[in-house]
Amino acid sequence: MPRLRNALHFLPLLLLGACTSIGQDNMDRSVSLTPGPWRMELFLKDVRIPFQFDLKRTDDHQGWEMHVRNAEEVIVASDIVLSGDSIRIRMPLFDSEFIGLIQTADRMEGLWHNYLKGPEYTIPFVAVAGSEDRFVSARSASADISGRWATRFTPEKDEAYPGIGLFRQSPSGRVTGTFMTETGDYRYLEGTVSGDSLLLSCFDGSHAFLFAAHILQDGMEGRFWSGTHWETSWTAHKDAGSSLRHPDSLTHLREGYDMVDFRFPDLQGRMVSPKDDAFKNKVLLVQIMGSWCPNCVDETRLLNEMYSRYHQKGLEILSVAFEKHADTVRAVSGLRRFRDVLDVRYPILYAGLASKDKAAEKLPFLDHVMSYPTCIMVDRRGNVRRIRTGIYGPSTGAHYDAYREHLGVFLEQLLAESDGTEIAGR
Repeated sequence: MPRLRNALHFLPLLLLGACTSIGQDNMDRSVSLTPGPWRMELFLKDVRIPFQFDLKRTDDHQGWEMHVRNAEEVIVASDIVLSGDSIRIRMPLFDSEFIGLIQTADRMEGLWHNYLKGPEYTIPFVAVAGSEDRFVSARSASADISGRWATRFTPEKDEAYPGIGLFRQSPSGRVTGTFMTETGDYRYLEGTVSGDSLLLSCFDGSHAFLFAAHILQDGMEGRFWSGTHWETSWTAHKDAGSSLRHPDSLTHLREGYDMVDFRFPDLQGRMVSPKDDAFKNKVLLVQIMGSWCPNCVDETRLLNEMYSRYHQKGLEILSVAFEKHADTVRAVSGLRRFRDVLDVRYPILYAGLASKDKAAEKLPFLDHVMSYPTCIMVDRRGNVRRIRTGIYGPSTGAHYDAYREHLGVFLEQLLAESDGTEIAGR
């Protein structure tokens, strides 16, 4: 893509900061930190992924909090340890942390460790205080990309998959939005249009995303980086009517099955099954998820809301978790942390390693497990009425609002069924 290479030529002009040696020798010393806005860059081989955060004193002024900002989202990391000129910042939900050195009150550098990708998965970082801009707008925007874009990821290969870009652009060129795919969305993206170049990034503790594109007269051509482990191309054209397959049409019961059946331990080690007395004659949602999955966080928050609203009327929820860590103790510990941070009110069951093939083996009533999360909706008689693949989370705006509303209406209809009368799913 020669035009894309031309766009990426401008990438260094749009990124602030410069990488100095990581882990350089420092004398033992105590260094204060500057509260307020900071900007961090994660250094990949050829590009940098920037994001913004605020450093704030805790209410008792004895510690620090890191408030990561992605468009409308704020992620608060309060597990911060300073020792001399060293700093460790653990992200609140996902098994990742920053370990670095405080160079001055306005600068720190080190490595981001993402243990979900393995013990050796690290990305260098540099963070500088005082910067309000995620990207530098070197030139005024030559286009307004606000609207809906039909997107194709990896378009040149057999494993190409469709998406929909949803963007909002301000007069200054600031862009927020996301990409929806048939397995979920890329959550809160933020960036800028500078000239005919688009840059978007996101950091949520589990993923570090960068989208770069050249804006053409008839569309966009771009590259997508997810940390150090994934890079691909994408193309898009504006299409207000673009759509994906319906999320309720992608995962099905296998022939010969009409109910869900499994038995896995909860976080206290007790075996739990949807056939237990506690779930008889109840409306049941079975969530297939993982504590490592940001889209699962979005769905869990929604299911928590539904549980609080409808549990007394007969709604039960079971989360069936497939985890990244092979060590059971570490996997269950991560699930307990997930439960506590999100204040999950319903049981979470541990089912094993996060492999879609393994998940399909352990849940043989499904034709496949296409996405984390997947939500199976079961009526009072134990019949599966809907299977929802993925979720379009809060970053999708109206799409999330519509699903949240329709899910509430559908659950009320299921809960109102006392004689087994079938209703049409929405």
